[in-house]
Amino acid sequence: MAAPLLELTNLRREYPAGDQVIAALRDVTLSIEAGEMVAIVGASGSGKSTLMNILGCLDRPTSGSYRVAGRDTASLEPDELAELRREHFGFIFQRYHLMADLTALANVEVPAIYAGQPTGARRARARSLLTRFGLLDRLDHRPSQLSGGQQQRVSISRALMNGGQLILADEPTGALDRRSGADLMKVLEELNAEGHTVIIVTHDMSVAEHARRVIEISDGEIIADRLTGKAAPPPVSRPTPTPGSTGVLAITQRLTEAFRMALMAMNAHRMRSFLTMLGIIIGIASVVSVVGLGQGTRAVILKQISSIGTNTVDVYPGKDFGDEKAASIHTLTAADADALATQSFVDSVTPTATTSVTLRYRNVSATGTVNGVGEQYFRVRDMAMAQGQVFDRLAVRQNSQEVVIDDNTKRKLFGDTDAVGQVILLGSVPCRVIGVAAHKDSAFGNGSTLSVYVPYTTVLGRMLGQAYLRNITVRLADGTPGDVAATAIVKLLAARHGVQDIFTFSTDTIRKTIEQSTAALTGLIAMIAAIALVVGGIGVMNIMLVSVTERTTEIGVRTAVGARRSDIMSQFMIEASLLCLIGGALGVSLALGLATLINRVAGENLRVVISPLSIVVAFGFSTLIGVVFGFMPARNAARLDPVEALARE
Repeated sequence: MAAPLLELTNLRREYPAGDQVIAALRDVTLSIEAGEMVAIVGASGSGKSTLMNILGCLDRPTSGSYRVAGRDTASLEPDELAELRREHFGFIFQRYHLMADLTALANVEVPAIYAGQPTGARRARARSLLTRFGLLDRLDHRPSQLSGGQQQRVSISRALMNGGQLILADEPTGALDRRSGADLMKVLEELNAEGHTVIIVTHDMSVAEHARRVIEISDGEIIADRLTGKAAPPPVSRPTPTPGSTGVLAITQRLTEAFRMALMAMNAHRMRSFLTMLGIIIGIASVVSVVGLGQGTRAVILKQISSIGTNTVDVYPGKDFGDEKAASIHTLTAADADALATQSFVDSVTPTATTSVTLRYRNVSATGTVNGVGEQYFRVRDMAMAQGQVFDRLAVRQNSQEVVIDDNTKRKLFGDTDAVGQVILLGSVPCRVIGVAAHKDSAFGNGSTLSVYVPYTTVLGRMLGQAYLRNITVRLADGTPGDVAATAIVKLLAARHGVQDIFTFSTDTIRKTIEQSTAALTGLIAMIAAIALVVGGIGVMNIMLVSVTERTTEIGVRTAVGARRSDIMSQFMIEASLLCLIGGALGVSLALGLATLINRVAGENLRVVISPLSIVVAFGFSTLIGVVFGFMPARNAARLDPVEALARE
């Protein structure tokens, strides 16, 4: 003999009430066969709704057993209970419990989505069901645009979407007028005649009389179980659940639905969504902008460092800057520069000897610095010419009285007239101007200093009367580490002098120091800005927790029609992630806009350089925030007890 469709044995359901326990159901034993139409009646508080919730696997008994087609529900996991509700049960609620943001057609489709039915098939079936109940012209209407009777017919269509082998109707006529209630009962009788098992929970005996069997309950106990004498419908084949797809396709469909519902929820509360995203927007914009500002500042400073020489090493007499004995060390000579020029790691070399004199042209005079340099000086310092040319090696050998002036000297002595070919006095030494160096910004030294450049032999022989140099500057070959080159230079000159009487200074040291300093400062400020992201994430979590509370009934409905815990969790996780991703995109856009504005207004001395990596990291971080801070609200939503969720308004 086949097992009853539903079978309860000594079933109890108890609820804690302070220090006491209240028994809503007391040792209920009951069986319902497939194809029956049963009414469960009783006064308010009699336990009939609790019994229906247990029959629909929305609630669990405290003790006793409940079997569905021979399966003991006590051993089933939450997702297995969801499968029962999804594949075999259909719920018709007194308050309809339609989702306000969905159309009638979309509301009916929901159970089939969780069953994994293909889009085309489920849409066709939903349309067919709504058409059957006279709602063809209401497919695209939302619940607020439908009458109570129409909403209840949408609810019935949803109950039948996956087959509806067992239909559970909780006070189905309670919110309807008499005519709509009569129409609804006629529909339920037709469904029973088609082979659906129908269980109605009601307090109205006139409604109960439509059933073939009436079970009366009082104070949690069954006090009567009688037949009404109504003729049984002719036997028909039992409705079978509509099969759904499985595997990747089903998962994809469920995730797509979760994504769509997340978008709809955000659209329905646009202001709240924007305020939620605001913390993420500010945090991402701050982090990206600060990192971009740090990179831009570093680039500007390194460019300015390059203006005094590209990867250069300066050689000075003495042990270090400030050495009192340095002035008495005269061993650094032009021969040392020639020896350094032969090394494989050297690109170019220039001796240097300097003095300060009065510069004169006709009746204009000014104090300036005379730099005695070699012919490779302009390559060592990466200097370009605005006019004329530089002197060559022959001019150096011949102690030539040729001079290259900088743009400051040109403006001071010549104004707007052409300087090339003119003769100026460097102290008492006349020199012919052969070139004007192009202006070059520098973070070092005074930008208004007048500097001229003549062969070092001329300065040593005609101005200083000495054979030793102030210093030698070496430009290193590309890719040569500054510290390695400096060590080699010291070793070479120590061998030539017989003692280590020189020290070196490398622009690479400045570069590294500034890079480290700017990186540390950028990191510090970025960490401060990242706090804004964390605060934004906490805001997302709080808003999502509020959203879970506001949408408790919706979660209960989705669970009742067969949503798995993973389906509910996916929806809220996707929503939190979308809030953070969209906030991240807006934050990056804001940062790009600020960077463009700053770069246009601030000029060359302040730049914001936003790298693709910082954008990728920003998006990654915003996604991580969505996942981390969205997890708790999503988990809370997934763990909601369906019967408690449905009870909230």
